[in-house]
Amino acid sequence: MSRVPALVISGPGTNRDHDVELALELAGASVQVVLADELIRRPAMLDEARLAVVAGGFSYADSLGAGRMLALDLAVGLGDRLSTFVEAGRPLIGICNGFQVLTRTGLLPGALGHNAHGRFECRWVVLDPVPNSVSVWTKGIDDTIHCPIAHGEGRYVHPDPEALAAAGQVALRYRSTNPNGSVADIAGVSDASGVVLGLMPHPENHIVPRQHPRHRRAGGGSQHLGLRLFDNGVEHAKEL
Repeated sequence: MSRVPALVISGPGTNRDHDVELALELAGASVQVVLADELIRRPAMLDEARLAVVAGGFSYADSLGAGRMLALDLAVGLGDRLSTFVEAGRPLIGICNGFQVLTRTGLLPGALGHNAHGRFECRWVVLDPVPNSVSVWTKGIDDTIHCPIAHGEGRYVHPDPEALAAAGQVALRYRSTNPNGSVADIAGVSDASGVVLGLMPHPENHIVPRQHPRHRRAGGGSQHLGLRLFDNGVEHAKEL
């Protein structure tokens, strides 16, 4: 079976692009990693992809706010092409800095602010997929996902989280301690269509069991892999 063409979008300072590349390859995609400025010069690359990821890291060293400069690059340089990509039903995910980018471009609701306690957080967390979520990325996942976080601006804010949840746009919640003060323990949100997902934790850093800090003890295991999100994204893209 042919592999799904996927694009990983990065910027200066991004450091999880190749982690995402491996996750997508394991899920069955053919992956190309591209810097935003190259993508702006060659926008047909986005048109040819059936799945895209805005990878995590610290693009532009979070200058002027996390994700702001990369979001400006994509919004100004690509115009409506990302929106057109989504309107075609092609799955798009933004992870950590990528989540910040997608909220700043208006492709996802809400915003990300500084962690409530004012400190950078680097730890493992446990996520609960929300049963009524419309997200294609979390479809059918009924067990927890374990993965690490690494952010200083991960506090998700939204003026009406109840309405967001009622619309099925809350995709993931923190089951473990809420590490950043996000409203209603929200760890990941979807757009109204379900094809766009943004989350602060890094599922690309738990794609094989040995990456879990407790993989030799109780609490680890393949049932908690973040890889399942990428499996879902690739499966959805195959149907397009």
